[in-house]
Amino acid sequence: MDPNDDTTTIPATCSHTHLFPGARCHLQGLPDPTAFAAAPHPLDIYLRFPDGAATDAELLTETPAGPALKVPAYTTGAGTAIDAHTWTVREFTGTGEEVELTIGVKSAT
Repeated sequence: MDPNDDTTTIPATCSHTHLFPGARCHLQGLPDPTAFAAAPHPLDIYLRFPDGAATDAELLTETPAGPALKVPAYTTGAGTAIDAHTWTVREFTGTGEEVELTIGVKSAT
């Protein structure tokens, strides 16, 4: 897997059924999680939530607010509609074979 290949979609599991400041998502399948956490680059991500909901998302790294996660509208497993949002990423942490993203605030991006 080429870490700079923007056609590769990286799977990620999220800690809750929706995102909010402090929520965490775990990126899986990166070739070098520690290097990515130190110097993240844009990625297409497939977010999976614990209630079975899933959606595509995009990690942006060149925004005025810094790294951000752009998430389209989706519906939770319980049927709740969640609007599209772009969230800042407060922190990237390499944790063994994964990279943990800590969600920041909603971004104007």
